[in-house]
Amino acid sequence: MFTPLSLICTTESMNYHAAKAYILDRLGHQLDENLTYHSLSHTLDVLNITEELCLLEKISVYETMLLKTAALFHDSGFLINNKNHEELGCGIVREVLPRYDYTEIAIQKICDMIMATKIPQSPKNNLEKIICDADLDYLGRDDFYKIGNKLFQELKTYHVLSTETDWNQLQVKFIGAHHFFTTTNRTRREPKKQQHLKALKNWLLAHEVEI
Repeated sequence: MFTPLSLICTTESMNYHAAKAYILDRLGHQLDENLTYHSLSHTLDVLNITEELCLLEKISVYETMLLKTAALFHDSGFLINNKNHEELGCGIVREVLPRYDYTEIAIQKICDMIMATKIPQSPKNNLEKIICDADLDYLGRDDFYKIGNKLFQELKTYHVLSTETDWNQLQVKFIGAHHFFTTTNRTRREPKKQQHLKALKNWLLAHEVEI
């Protein structure tokens, strides 16, 4: 199928660094301070892990640039509202990225990646699998409890839950249903994730809470 030259996007035409500077500035100054988990540090963590996975999964330079852009904008919808933030983020992408020479095709791919991270995650291709794994990479890391506590505090602030028991029940349900999609994260993160899941179940049992 013929693709018009005007829709073809290369790493040379995308002004990735300017788009990155734009969104990091907004996230750094405009996010609600009560977003202790969905913060600038989370976006930077997802960006870092995305870069790692692109290297380990041998992703092309062009697709790596798209993935890194998706990582930067994947939670940008929180600038507007914490409800349906993926859809809101795609709205920001469609408004902002044409200024930085991203084509319609590139923007659609980026929006597809952002939407794939919506819980329950629903990746349809390898790029979407990578951003999904990057978004929840902490589930299989040593800083699981440190990062998880930030999410616990955020959920309490927004009155989603209130007690540690509620939180650990939610974690057991969520982690039990979760799985990593990339070969890399199934190898390097899944074993530790299962350790965390077991520890959470043991906590609930010790507190005589039904699992």
